This record gives sequence, C-alpha cells and structure tokens, in this order.
Amino acid sequence: VQLQASGGGLVQAGGSLRLSCAASGSTFSINRMGWYRQAPGKQRELVAAITSGGSTDYVDSVKGRFTISADNAKKIVYLQMNSLKPEDTGVYYCNAIIGRFSSWGQGTLVTVSS
Repeated sequence: VQLQASGGGLVQAGGSLRLSCAASGSTFSINRMGWYRQAPGKQRELVAAITSGGSTDYVDSVKGRFTISADNAKKIVYLQMNSLKPEDTGVYYCNAIIGRFSSWGQGTLVTVSS
C-alpha cells in the first residue's frame, strides 16, 4: 500500500485545515488508517484513527476539534482540523495497518501561528 499525504500549510490559531491521504495498491487489505504527528523535539503520536469498519478514535487533545473520515470509493482518508492551536504544529503522517505490517506516507507540515 502506498500513501500520499497532502493539505498541510500555515494557518493562524483558530483556523482550519483539511489533510488528505490517498491510498493506492492493495487497499482492500487495510485494517486501519491513522494520522500521526510529530512536533519539534517530541515523539510521533497517534492523533486519530479509523478502522475498516468505520470506528474512530482520537487523542484527547484533539477530541471535539478534529474529525477523521474515509471516502472508500476514492480511497482517501481525511483529517479535518478545526480550532487549531499552536500546539497542533508538527509534521503529520498518514499510516495504514495491513495485518502485521505498517505503511507510512510522507509527512505534511502543519504550522499554527499564535
């Protein structure tokens, strides 16, 4: 599975961005897709995930502000980010879990200015 992430950019605090992750290859075998982020000097963390059955999960810091969704026909997973805060700044990576394997897309930078 190959993943192509896009949609990052510079936004002021309180603003919104939508990230997209387009999947190609053996997408029928994906169990879960997620968005991770890595802030400067910090470890990569899982921000949001969606399973093949449509169940979603979020890290506490983004609940109520971020929404993960999937367009199965287009094989794209979105991360709608609203009410952005400076602490949301980081490189965002999409990830796919296929059985015991994990596939990563390239990162997309999100910068939230105060």
